[in-house]
Amino acid sequence: MNRGPVKAKQLVGALKAADVRKASPEDRLRKLAELRIELLKLRLQAGVGTLKDTARIRSVKRDIARLQTVIRESSREA
Repeated sequence: MNRGPVKAKQLVGALKAADVRKASPEDRLRKLAELRIELLKLRLQAGVGTLKDTARIRSVKRDIARLQTVIRESSREA
């Protein structure tokens, strides 16, 4: 199932689970806080009607979930 070429815009900001696992716990928590703030700002923009890239909300939510999963995995190992 080929959906065509991947746009460069889609690759910007996407977190990889392997990269998240390599980061220190402090970096993970800092990035999680940054993404939550960004999601809040995006939701406010969507509510006002000034949001141009609506797909960014979806990618930020997925990045947050990815971070939370890795954080939970590492806490269960300890």
